[in-house]
Amino acid sequence: MRSRTTTTIAAIAATAALSTALPTNAVDSIPQNQSIQNVVLVHGAFADGSGWKGVHNILTKRGYRVTIVQNPLTSLEDDVAATKRALERQDGPVILVGHSWGGTVITEAGIDTKVAGLVYVSALSPDAGETTAQQYEGFAPTSEFVIETTKDGFGYVSPEKFKAGFAHDVSDADVALMRDAQVPINMSAFGTKLENAAWRAKPSWAVIATEDKAFDQSMLIHMAERIKAKITKVSASHALFMSQPKVVADTIDEAAKAVSAKNQ
Repeated sequence: MRSRTTTTIAAIAATAALSTALPTNAVDSIPQNQSIQNVVLVHGAFADGSGWKGVHNILTKRGYRVTIVQNPLTSLEDDVAATKRALERQDGPVILVGHSWGGTVITEAGIDTKVAGLVYVSALSPDAGETTAQQYEGFAPTSEFVIETTKDGFGYVSPEKFKAGFAHDVSDADVALMRDAQVPINMSAFGTKLENAAWRAKPSWAVIATEDKAFDQSMLIHMAERIKAKITKVSASHALFMSQPKVVADTIDEAAKAVSAKNQ
C-alpha cells in the first residue's frame, strides 16, 4: 500500500511538471526565434479598431505583439500619419494589415522600413499615382452598400442598409453597436492620389470575403491579383475581420512565418 501511494504521488508530480513545461497553446505559439512577432492592424472606413478584437485575441494568444491603429478618417494623410506613429513604436519587423479603406492606408504607409509584409483584408490597393476612387471604375455598383454624405462631406453607411451591406453575418447586437458607433470618413480622401505603393516592394497576402457587399467580387480579385498577393477566400461579409477572425489571423500568421523563413 505504501509503495502504491508513493508511485501515485510521483505520477501526479510528473504530470504536473509536464503540464508546466508544455503550455496548452504550445502548438499555436510562435517560435521564440521567429524574426517577425509584431502585427499592426488598420481598420477601414465607418469602423474603429475595436472590430479587430477577435483577431487580436487569437494573435496575442499565439505570442504576437499586436497594435491596433485608430484612424481619424479625416484624410489619407492623417490616417497614414496615425499608422506611422504605430509603426514607430514597434521593436522589430512588422506585418501590416488593412481592412477595406485600411488597404489604401497600408499601401501608402507600408513603405516604412519596419514593414516586412502586407495583408489586405477585403481591402483596396491602389498604385502610386492612383486614387482610391479609381479602383471602382469598370466594376459593378453595390446596391446594398449605401453611403449617406453629410453637408460637410463626411460619409456614413445608411443605417437601414448597414446589416445587409456591411455585416450580414455578424450578430444583431454587434451590428447595432457598429451601426450606431460609426466613424464617418471624409469622402474627399477617396480622391487623394497615392505617392507610394508598398505592395510593389513588399510581399502581400489577401483575404477576400466572397459575400462582400461593399465591393464587386471581380474588383477584389482584380486588385489582389494585380499586387500578386497570395489569396485566401472565405464565405463572409465585408465585416470578415469580425465574423471570420481565425481565417484572418491564420493568414497574418502565415505571412509572418513565410517572411521570417525567407529572411533566415
